[in-house]
Amino acid sequence: MTTPIAAGPKWGMAIDLERCIGCHACSVACKVENSVSLGHFRTKVYYYDYAAVNPYNHQPTTRRAFLPTLCMQCEDAPCLKACPNDAIARGADGIVRIDDAACDRSRDCIKACPYGAIHIDPVAEVADKCDFCSHRLAADMAPACVEACPADVFAFGDLNDPSSKINQFHAVHRQQVAALKPEENTRPLVQYRGLGGVVPRAMEHKVPKGRSHDPFSYEIDTWDQLKPAFSPAPPVAGKTRGE
Repeated sequence: MTTPIAAGPKWGMAIDLERCIGCHACSVACKVENSVSLGHFRTKVYYYDYAAVNPYNHQPTTRRAFLPTLCMQCEDAPCLKACPNDAIARGADGIVRIDDAACDRSRDCIKACPYGAIHIDPVAEVADKCDFCSHRLAADMAPACVEACPADVFAFGDLNDPSSKINQFHAVHRQQVAALKPEENTRPLVQYRGLGGVVPRAMEHKVPKGRSHDPFSYEIDTWDQLKPAFSPAPPVAGKTRGE
Protein backbone atom coordinates (compact mmCIF):
# COMPACT_ATOMS: atom_id res chain seq x y z
CA MET A 1 0.00 0.00 0.00
CA THR A 2 1.40 3.41 -0.96
CA THR A 3 1.21 6.43 1.29
CA PRO A 4 -1.01 9.13 -0.28
CA ILE A 5 0.65 12.41 -1.23
CA ALA A 6 -0.74 15.46 0.55
CA ALA A 7 -2.88 17.91 -1.48
CA GLY A 8 -0.15 20.53 -1.68
CA PRO A 9 3.64 20.53 -1.46
CA LYS A 10 5.76 21.56 1.48
CA TRP A 11 9.21 22.36 0.17
CA GLY A 12 12.38 21.40 2.02
CA MET A 13 16.10 21.24 1.33
CA ALA A 14 19.10 19.35 2.68
CA ILE A 15 22.61 20.56 1.86
CA ASP A 16 25.24 17.82 1.77
CA LEU A 17 28.47 19.49 2.88
CA GLU A 18 30.32 16.24 2.24
CA ARG A 19 29.86 16.95 -1.48
CA CYS A 20 30.37 20.73 -1.68
CA ILE A 21 33.49 21.81 -3.62
CA GLY A 22 33.08 25.56 -3.10
CA CYS A 23 32.65 26.35 -6.80
CA HIS A 24 30.01 29.10 -6.29
CA ALA A 25 27.84 27.74 -9.11
CA CYS A 26 24.83 28.01 -6.78
CA SER A 27 25.40 31.66 -5.86
CA VAL A 28 26.14 32.66 -9.46
CA ALA A 29 23.04 30.86 -10.76
CA CYS A 30 20.97 32.53 -8.04
CA LYS A 31 22.23 35.99 -8.98
CA VAL A 32 21.50 35.45 -12.67
CA GLU A 33 18.08 33.88 -12.15
CA ASN A 34 16.84 36.48 -9.65
CA SER A 35 18.72 39.59 -10.86
CA VAL A 36 20.40 40.01 -7.48
CA SER A 37 22.29 43.30 -7.35
CA LEU A 38 26.08 43.53 -7.14
CA GLY A 39 27.32 43.20 -3.56
CA HIS A 40 24.17 41.44 -2.35
CA PHE A 41 23.27 37.78 -2.06
CA ARG A 42 20.32 35.44 -1.86
CA THR A 43 22.75 32.52 -1.79
CA LYS A 44 26.34 32.74 -0.61
CA VAL A 45 29.13 30.19 -0.11
CA TYR A 46 31.45 30.81 2.84
CA TYR A 47 35.05 29.57 3.09
CA TYR A 48 36.78 28.53 6.31
CA ASP A 49 40.42 27.43 6.65
CA TYR A 50 41.43 25.51 9.75
CA ALA A 51 44.29 23.47 11.14
CA ALA A 52 44.12 19.71 10.74
CA VAL A 53 46.37 16.65 10.72
CA ASN A 54 47.23 14.79 7.53
CA PRO A 55 45.89 11.25 8.07
CA TYR A 56 48.70 9.74 5.97
CA ASN A 57 51.85 11.29 7.45
CA HIS A 58 50.30 12.72 10.65
CA GLN A 59 51.83 16.13 9.93
CA PRO A 60 50.07 19.49 10.44
CA THR A 61 48.10 20.65 7.44
CA THR A 62 45.21 22.93 6.59
CA ARG A 63 41.74 22.13 5.36
CA ARG A 64 39.19 24.38 3.72
CA ALA A 65 35.51 23.96 4.46
CA PHE A 66 32.64 25.31 2.38
CA LEU A 67 29.24 26.40 3.67
CA PRO A 68 26.48 27.38 1.20
CA THR A 69 23.91 29.63 2.87
CA LEU A 70 20.48 30.93 1.90
CA CYS A 71 17.17 31.68 3.59
CA MET A 72 16.41 28.81 5.95
CA GLN A 73 12.62 29.11 5.38
CA CYS A 74 12.13 28.96 9.14
CA GLU A 75 8.89 27.57 10.54
CA ASP A 76 9.39 29.97 13.45
CA ALA A 77 10.73 32.85 11.35
CA PRO A 78 12.13 35.82 13.32
CA CYS A 79 11.85 38.08 10.25
CA LEU A 80 8.12 37.41 9.96
CA LYS A 81 7.51 38.35 13.57
CA ALA A 82 9.73 41.45 13.36
CA CYS A 83 8.16 43.01 10.26
CA PRO A 84 5.98 45.96 11.35
CA ASN A 85 3.93 45.96 8.11
CA ASP A 86 3.10 42.24 7.87
CA ALA A 87 5.00 42.26 4.59
CA ILE A 88 6.47 38.81 5.30
CA ALA A 89 4.34 35.69 5.31
CA ARG A 90 4.78 31.93 5.25
CA GLY A 91 2.87 30.09 2.57
CA ALA A 92 1.14 26.75 2.96
CA ASP A 93 4.10 25.35 1.02
CA GLY A 94 6.47 26.37 3.82
CA ILE A 95 8.19 29.16 1.90
CA VAL A 96 8.63 32.52 3.64
CA ARG A 97 8.00 35.31 1.12
CA ILE A 98 8.20 39.11 1.10
CA ASP A 99 5.34 41.22 -0.28
CA ASP A 100 7.09 43.99 -2.21
CA ALA A 101 4.01 46.21 -2.13
CA ALA A 102 3.80 46.12 1.67
CA CYS A 103 7.54 46.44 2.45
CA ASP A 104 8.51 49.82 3.94
CA ARG A 105 12.29 49.11 4.10
CA SER A 106 12.32 49.37 7.89
CA ARG A 107 15.17 46.79 8.03
CA ASP A 108 13.61 45.18 11.11
CA CYS A 109 13.59 41.89 9.23
CA ILE A 110 17.33 42.16 8.53
CA LYS A 111 18.07 42.81 12.19
CA ALA A 112 15.96 39.81 13.24
CA CYS A 113 17.45 37.25 10.82
CA PRO A 114 20.12 34.98 12.39
CA TYR A 115 21.42 33.91 8.97
CA GLY A 116 22.17 37.15 7.10
CA ALA A 117 19.61 36.06 4.51
CA ILE A 118 17.80 39.37 3.87
CA HIS A 119 19.04 42.53 2.18
CA ILE A 120 17.53 45.71 0.76
CA ASP A 121 17.61 45.58 -3.02
CA PRO A 122 19.13 48.93 -4.13
CA VAL A 123 17.15 48.95 -7.37
CA ALA A 124 13.68 47.88 -6.26
CA GLU A 125 14.27 49.44 -2.81
CA VAL A 126 12.52 46.61 -0.97
CA ALA A 127 13.68 43.73 1.19
CA ASP A 128 14.80 40.70 -0.80
CA LYS A 129 15.76 37.11 -0.03
CA CYS A 130 15.64 33.53 -1.30
CA ASP A 131 12.16 32.11 -1.91
CA PHE A 132 13.33 28.79 -3.38
CA CYS A 133 12.89 30.39 -6.84
CA SER A 134 9.11 30.28 -6.44
CA HIS A 135 8.61 31.32 -10.06
CA ARG A 136 10.52 28.22 -11.14
CA LEU A 137 8.56 25.96 -8.78
CA ALA A 138 5.37 27.26 -10.39
CA ALA A 139 6.74 26.06 -13.73
CA ASP A 140 7.63 22.65 -12.28
CA MET A 141 11.36 23.49 -12.27
CA ALA A 142 13.91 23.15 -9.46
CA PRO A 143 15.47 26.25 -7.85
CA ALA A 144 18.38 27.66 -9.84
CA CYS A 145 20.97 26.69 -7.21
CA VAL A 146 19.79 23.07 -7.25
CA GLU A 147 19.87 22.83 -11.03
CA ALA A 148 23.29 24.50 -11.41
CA CYS A 149 25.22 22.55 -8.75
CA PRO A 150 27.72 20.19 -10.42
CA ALA A 151 28.26 18.12 -7.26
CA ASP A 152 24.66 17.25 -6.38
CA VAL A 153 24.95 19.09 -3.07
CA PHE A 154 21.29 20.14 -2.79
CA ALA A 155 18.58 17.57 -2.03
CA PHE A 156 15.37 19.48 -2.68
CA GLY A 157 11.75 18.46 -2.92
CA ASP A 158 8.31 18.09 -1.43
CA LEU A 159 8.40 16.93 2.18
CA ASN A 160 4.84 15.64 1.73
CA ASP A 161 5.89 13.33 -1.10
CA PRO A 162 7.53 10.11 0.18
CA SER A 163 9.26 9.61 -3.17
CA SER A 164 10.79 13.11 -3.36
CA LYS A 165 14.54 13.62 -3.41
CA ILE A 166 14.52 15.33 -0.02
CA ASN A 167 12.72 12.39 1.60
CA GLN A 168 15.02 9.91 -0.11
CA PHE A 169 17.97 11.85 1.31
CA HIS A 170 16.46 11.84 4.80
CA ALA A 171 15.84 8.11 4.58
CA VAL A 172 19.59 7.57 4.23
CA HIS A 173 21.08 10.44 6.21
CA ARG A 174 18.45 11.64 8.69
CA GLN A 175 20.65 10.95 11.73
CA GLN A 176 23.42 13.10 10.18
CA VAL A 177 21.25 16.10 9.31
CA ALA A 178 21.26 19.17 11.54
CA ALA A 179 20.20 22.81 11.56
CA LEU A 180 22.53 25.76 11.17
CA LYS A 181 22.76 27.71 14.45
CA PRO A 182 20.40 25.36 16.33
CA GLU A 183 20.47 27.65 19.36
CA GLU A 184 18.24 30.06 17.42
CA ASN A 185 15.34 27.55 17.56
CA THR A 186 13.90 28.71 14.23
CA ARG A 187 12.94 25.22 13.00
CA PRO A 188 14.39 25.71 9.50
CA LEU A 189 13.24 23.76 6.45
CA VAL A 190 16.84 23.94 5.17
CA GLN A 191 19.20 21.60 7.00
CA TYR A 192 22.75 20.35 6.57
CA ARG A 193 24.71 17.12 6.51
CA GLY A 194 28.33 17.51 7.63
CA LEU A 195 28.07 20.25 10.27
CA GLY A 196 30.53 19.38 13.00
CA GLY A 197 32.34 17.07 10.55
CA VAL A 198 33.74 18.33 7.26
CA VAL A 199 32.53 21.78 8.33
CA PRO A 200 33.52 22.76 11.88
CA ARG A 201 30.72 24.22 13.96
CA ALA A 202 32.98 27.24 14.52
CA MET A 203 32.29 28.19 10.90
CA GLU A 204 28.74 29.15 11.85
CA HIS A 205 30.15 32.34 13.36
CA LYS A 206 31.05 33.56 9.87
CA VAL A 207 27.35 33.72 8.99
CA PRO A 208 26.19 37.16 10.14
CA LYS A 209 23.30 37.71 12.52
CA GLY A 210 21.25 40.89 12.29
CA ARG A 211 22.90 42.13 9.08
CA SER A 212 23.23 41.12 5.45
CA HIS A 213 26.00 38.95 4.02
CA ASP A 214 29.26 40.88 3.68
CA PRO A 215 30.59 40.94 0.07
CA PHE A 216 34.16 41.28 1.42
CA SER A 217 34.14 38.20 3.64
CA TYR A 218 36.13 35.99 1.29
CA GLU A 219 39.56 36.91 2.60
CA ILE A 220 41.29 34.14 4.53
CA ASP A 221 40.39 35.46 7.96
CA THR A 222 41.56 32.47 9.96
CA TRP A 223 45.25 32.49 9.07
CA ASP A 224 46.24 34.27 12.28
CA GLN A 225 44.85 31.27 14.14
CA LEU A 226 46.85 28.90 11.93
CA LYS A 227 50.26 30.63 12.10
CA PRO A 228 51.46 28.87 15.29
CA ALA A 229 51.06 25.47 13.64
CA PHE A 230 52.97 26.55 10.54
CA SER A 231 55.70 28.86 11.84
CA PRO A 232 58.97 28.63 9.86
CA ALA A 233 61.49 26.09 11.12
CA PRO A 234 64.49 27.67 12.91
CA PRO A 235 67.65 27.89 10.77
CA VAL A 236 70.19 25.10 11.14
CA ALA A 237 73.49 26.29 12.67
CA GLY A 238 76.25 26.76 10.10
CA LYS A 239 73.89 27.03 7.12
CA THR A 240 72.81 30.10 5.26
CA ARG A 241 69.55 30.74 3.47
CA GLY A 242 69.38 28.89 0.16
CA GLU A 243 71.87 26.12 1.07
